[in-house]
Amino acid sequence: MRFITGTPLRLAAILVTVFVSVGTNCLADEVDFFTDIAPILQTRCWHCHGEDEQESGLRLDRRVNMLLGGDSGLAAVVPAEPAKSYLIEVVNHVDEDMAMPPDDEKLPQSEIDLLTHWIKEGAKWPGQMEEATREKSDHWSFQPVQLPEIPETAENDLNSNPVDAFLAQRLAEEGLSFSTPADPRSLILRASIVLIGIAPTPEQIETFAHKCSENPERAYAELVERLLASPHFGERWAQHWLDVIRWAETNGSESNMYRKNAWVYRDYVIRAFNEDKPYDQFLREQIAGDVMEQGEATGYLVSGPHVPLATVGQEPSARRQARADRMDEILQTVGASALGLTIGCARCHNHKFDPISITDYYSVSAVFQGIEFGSRFPELPAAHPRNLRGKELQRRIRQKREQLQELGPWEEDWIGFKEVHFTPVETDAVRLTFERQTIRIDELEIFAAEEADKNIALASQGTTVASSQEGSISRFPVENVNDGVFGSDAWIARPPGNSQTKPFVQFTFEQPQQVNRIRLSTNREDFFQTDYLKKLNDMGFGEFQVEARDGEGNWQKVATYQGREQLDQEPSRRSDLLLELHELIQQLRDQGPRPSFLAKFVQPTKTYVLGRGSPENPRNEVFPSGLAELDGELAVEPYAPGPKRRQAFAAWLTQPEHPLTARVAVNRLWHHIFGQGIVSTPSDFGAAGISPTHPELLDWLAAELVLPTTSTISLKPQPWSMKHLIRTMVMSRAFRQSSLPREEGLSKDSDSALLWRFPPKRVEAEVIRDSILQASGVLDSEIGGPSYRIHNVKEKYSQWEVTDNYGPHTWRRMIYQERMRRVDDEMFTAFDFPDCGQVRAKRPVSTTPLQALNLLNSKFVLDQSQRIAERAMRESDGEESLALDRCFELILGRNPSEVERRDALRVVKENSLSLVCRALINSNEFAFLP
Repeated sequence: MRFITGTPLRLAAILVTVFVSVGTNCLADEVDFFTDIAPILQTRCWHCHGEDEQESGLRLDRRVNMLLGGDSGLAAVVPAEPAKSYLIEVVNHVDEDMAMPPDDEKLPQSEIDLLTHWIKEGAKWPGQMEEATREKSDHWSFQPVQLPEIPETAENDLNSNPVDAFLAQRLAEEGLSFSTPADPRSLILRASIVLIGIAPTPEQIETFAHKCSENPERAYAELVERLLASPHFGERWAQHWLDVIRWAETNGSESNMYRKNAWVYRDYVIRAFNEDKPYDQFLREQIAGDVMEQGEATGYLVSGPHVPLATVGQEPSARRQARADRMDEILQTVGASALGLTIGCARCHNHKFDPISITDYYSVSAVFQGIEFGSRFPELPAAHPRNLRGKELQRRIRQKREQLQELGPWEEDWIGFKEVHFTPVETDAVRLTFERQTIRIDELEIFAAEEADKNIALASQGTTVASSQEGSISRFPVENVNDGVFGSDAWIARPPGNSQTKPFVQFTFEQPQQVNRIRLSTNREDFFQTDYLKKLNDMGFGEFQVEARDGEGNWQKVATYQGREQLDQEPSRRSDLLLELHELIQQLRDQGPRPSFLAKFVQPTKTYVLGRGSPENPRNEVFPSGLAELDGELAVEPYAPGPKRRQAFAAWLTQPEHPLTARVAVNRLWHHIFGQGIVSTPSDFGAAGISPTHPELLDWLAAELVLPTTSTISLKPQPWSMKHLIRTMVMSRAFRQSSLPREEGLSKDSDSALLWRFPPKRVEAEVIRDSILQASGVLDSEIGGPSYRIHNVKEKYSQWEVTDNYGPHTWRRMIYQERMRRVDDEMFTAFDFPDCGQVRAKRPVSTTPLQALNLLNSKFVLDQSQRIAERAMRESDGEESLALDRCFELILGRNPSEVERRDALRVVKENSLSLVCRALINSNEFAFLP
């Protein structure tokens, strides 16, 4: 007798009346499913987990569902492995909260033994052994991209751009058509703001309008190429990417600490867009740039918020939870930006809507186990300007050191750490004895004289470390000083106040070594990650003595640390050399390779599925993989090093046949060009997202990104070219049409999703601010570099405060403004500028009184309005009426109408020209894309 899929309950009822009692079966014999197991399941389980009802998404009347498990994502049955089978765990009441059956007493041990024995023998279920263990999703976004036929349209001119052909076909189905072309002024305003994020100058508008009167197609094509080639293109499109990945320069936790030099990743993104870096390469570099000489790109992985380990405390469970939270931030970033999926929803259980299991979640997290939030020196090409400059400065520093060697020991201040140099000495042990009673050292390095960068103090080199027992603190053991980890895990010695013992630390090598340099710090992680913190320059070391043990076991003093400030006051050649040396050190920090918040690398640990998302409930071990639904098996060994895991994942993600990567990318481009994506949920292509308005067009664009077949310029575009797709979209008739409303369009498609007109939309905060600066003539167009400061220099745990958000040092594009989480910039946050705590695939558009107040009364607008008025008067030779016209040109890109001129002149005479400028800046015409 056998079960027929779909009718287990009826057959089980018959079987129960026919077969003998379960308890009479001898476990020494092979367990028979129908006589031994089916009655238990029918009596104990199927009323809650059967055909009619599946509590917690779990079915136990089909073997395949047992293997898959329920919403928890834990397999109820793992053939041959009872210890990994969740069913055995719950019936044994291991966790009383999940004990099964829930309201009854524990199953008799004989029944538990039968279930255990059945699973150990392979969980054989006759009639169901051949069922597929996984059913593929039929959701549209998980299906392969299909290259559709380009529709034939009634209007021949539409065939020149496939985008228009797809749109026109859908419009015709709804009884709609494109609107008339936009006028030249509207078109150049629209193209300039969409492509580079800055309104055109009056002169550029006039020139374009003149060229359009002669040859509009050629004039527009030239305009688009000029804008795509502008260095400001990268600034505009980088900001869109930074919104999605939540990039910011503070960590966003309660301490909200600064992320030192995080801006180098921002500059990488700007360069990538300007260079039209192929999108597949763009993703690969951000995931594994450290092995591609693009170390600046990995800032992507740590762009989200996080809680620093230093603020978590020493409780191991709290540290494990914080680590799990940081890994979740990485998965949220990758999922939202590259895959368009809410992977994070599978952290505690299987995804409620999409085919993403909890096993998938932790398999993907295994890919990134070698990543930790923090800073490092980025891997750059040898010819990179910073590397070249760094080598030159290092050469000059070595020269100064050679000169100082003749004058005895000396000290170097590297801000984040101190170094003590002395004449090379051969020794098997080094000891530091401190004058201060309380000492904190997070890492102490001792360097070999013959190998300048070899730290022989490391425990991994076989070196042992010891210190005085008096004053030792168990939570901060001396072993922390040579574990190779910087930060809060330090050695702290604090002898009692009446103690005569001086704290010391001693390093013993496996064999004698020649040493000549010591480096130490109190919390070098602060140096790597923070710039603006107030901190003590001496780091709390005080004076200390460095001794080396000679071959006869005697300790010989080799150096005494006093503090650089005392040495600088000595009027001698030695003092002069030290000043010159420290000047070179400062130049190296500023001009050479610099530690930047781009992730730091750690040794990957084993990865387990965490039951209910808790690090205290590790389940089955998993290995690096992509999503099972998308054939995510990676060509990498289970315990491969971190870089190889990430390289393999990046290769899986960017394979041309991946159904999500290209679709998500082109939809994001479409969203920023037309104001709404073909899929209006750009970072959720799952079942909870919105279906595409034009699925065939979306697939054509995705296929065109991977392998271009069309071109609007003489050269054929390269595969994965973002500029090619953007060019194709903005060259379309859909983009160039008027935004004016039409009654029939509004009645059938009120939000213009079908693009019967160009959808008007409010521009972003950055566009408003940058265009104001351009109108006044003070916009600094420098590309890249450190962010301009608008906040205070804060104490370690105090709050950031805005101190100057409108002065001359802020007159750069807004993408270069310090990006602080949880801080209102007191001006453009009102215009929905993101806080960077959440993914912002598309920004909300709100209307609030604060917006009008900021554009009328903020110090920035008051200052800039006065500057615009002064510029207009200067360029109009003091003629008030002409200056008024010039203000309209500078701010709105047009001349005033007669009515506007009359009313505005009255305001000028009664008040000031700057007041008119403030009114124009506050107008809808200035804030909306035409």
